[in-house]
Amino acid sequence: MMIIASKFHVKHLLLIAISFASIAAAEEPKSFGDLFEIEKEKSESSVGGKNSSSVREDDFTLPPIKGFLQSELAYTWPGPGHWSKFRNIFEVGSKGEVGKSVNWVANIRFTYDPIYDLTNYYSSSVRNDQRFDFSIRETYLDFSAGDWDFRVGRQHIIWGEMVGLFVADVVSAKDLRQFILPDFDLLRIPQWAIRSEYFHADLHAEFVWVPVPTVNDIGKVGSEFYPFTTPDISGFRTITYDDKAPSQTLGNSAYGVRTSYLKNGWDASLFYYSTPELSPSFRRTVRESEAVITFTPIHKRIQQFGVTMAKDISRTAVFKAEAVYSMGRPLSVTDQRDSDGLVGQDILDYIAGIDYTLEELENTRFNIQFFQSVITDWHRDVVADRVDSGVSFLFSTRALHPKLEPEVLYVHGFNHNDWMLQTKLTWEFTTNWRWVNGIDAFGGGRQGVFGQYNEKDRIYSELRFSF
Repeated sequence: MMIIASKFHVKHLLLIAISFASIAAAEEPKSFGDLFEIEKEKSESSVGGKNSSSVREDDFTLPPIKGFLQSELAYTWPGPGHWSKFRNIFEVGSKGEVGKSVNWVANIRFTYDPIYDLTNYYSSSVRNDQRFDFSIRETYLDFSAGDWDFRVGRQHIIWGEMVGLFVADVVSAKDLRQFILPDFDLLRIPQWAIRSEYFHADLHAEFVWVPVPTVNDIGKVGSEFYPFTTPDISGFRTITYDDKAPSQTLGNSAYGVRTSYLKNGWDASLFYYSTPELSPSFRRTVRESEAVITFTPIHKRIQQFGVTMAKDISRTAVFKAEAVYSMGRPLSVTDQRDSDGLVGQDILDYIAGIDYTLEELENTRFNIQFFQSVITDWHRDVVADRVDSGVSFLFSTRALHPKLEPEVLYVHGFNHNDWMLQTKLTWEFTTNWRWVNGIDAFGGGRQGVFGQYNEKDRIYSELRFSF
C-alpha cells in the first residue's frame, strides 16, 4: 500500500486592475440655446445618460477573491499527553482571464502554529519546521490550441483518488507531517509542471513534465508522525538525518503520460510515470571504527506503470479500482553486511472498492475497499512482508440533520493487525462556516503502517470560514 511542501518563496503576487475614463469634447456653442443643449448633454453624461462616454460600472470588474481561514486544535494522549496542534491556515486566491484565450489562477497559503512557541515538547528543529509556513498553491496559466489544452505552473495533477488512501495518485506530493489525517485539499501539495491534454471523442491523453519535482514533506526527526523510527542496535550509536529534497537539476525532473477512455460505462486509464521517490528510503551507513550507524533519507528514481477504472454498477453503487507497478523501489534489508541497507524491489500496489449511496437514508454513503501490496521479486532479507493486505470502511450520513454529518473511517492492516480509526462530526451551521470535532486513534503492531503511531491518539476541533 502506498500511503504517502516543498516551500517556494516569492517576493510578490499582486494583481492590479486599472480603469480609464474618457472625456467627451463639446463643440463651441453658437447660441444660448446651443449652450443649454450642451450643458444638458454634459449633465446626462455625468449621470450615465444616453450620451455618456464615462465607463459604466460593469465595464471593468475586479477578479474574484476567494479563500478560507481555518483554525485547528488537537490534544494527543496517552503518554505523555500534550497539545500537538493549534494550526491556523489562511489561504487566498483569485482567477481571471488575459484577453480571451488565456485563463489564470493564483493562490497562496499562510500557516502559523503557536503550539511551537508556547510549549517545549518538540525539538527546536521540529518547532522551526512546523511553526510557520508560506507556500504557493495552485498558480498557473491555461490556454488551448485546437484539441489540445495546456496548463503551465504550480498545479494539482491527480491520477487516482480512493477513500482515505493513495495508490495511483503518484504525481501529487503530500504534506505528511499530520500523516494522512487531514482532508485531501490540505494534504496535497501542487507541483510546478507543464501539462498538455488532448481530447477527441471519448479519448483523453495527458502528458506531464515536472522540471523540479516537489517531494512529500515528512517533517523533521522527532515530529509527531515522522515515518521512520531510529532502531536501537547494540554496541552502536544510531543517528537519523533529516530529509532533503533532490537537487534541482533536469536529471531529477519527473515526466509521464496518461491515456483515458470511456467505453460502455467504463472509465479506464493507463499511465506511465518516471520520478524520484516522493517519500524517501532510508540509506544505512555503518562506521564500525566509530561504532556509529547513520540513516539518511534518499529519493531514488523509480518507474511506475498504473491503471485506474471506475463504473456505475447500479443506480446507487460505483465500482473503483487502481493498481500501480513500481520498478526498483528501495526497501530496507536486515543484512547488516549490505552496503547501504537497501535493495531495489518491484512492487504491485492495488486497491478495489465499492461506493454505495443508500436511497433509504438521505445523503448516506457507505464505502468498502480492499488493498494489497505484493513484492513480486521479494528478497529474503527485506524487512517488509512479501504480501501486505488490508481493508477499509467508511460511513457518513446527513439523515439525522441536513447540516450535521457524522463520519467514521476505519482502516485495518491484516499482517500486523494494526488499524486507524477516524471519527468526526461536521456541522455546517451557516453558509460559510464549518465546525468539525473528532477523534483519531491508532492501534496494533508497531511494525505496521498504522500501529507505529499507537501512542498518537488525539482529539481535535477545526473551525473554517470560507469566503
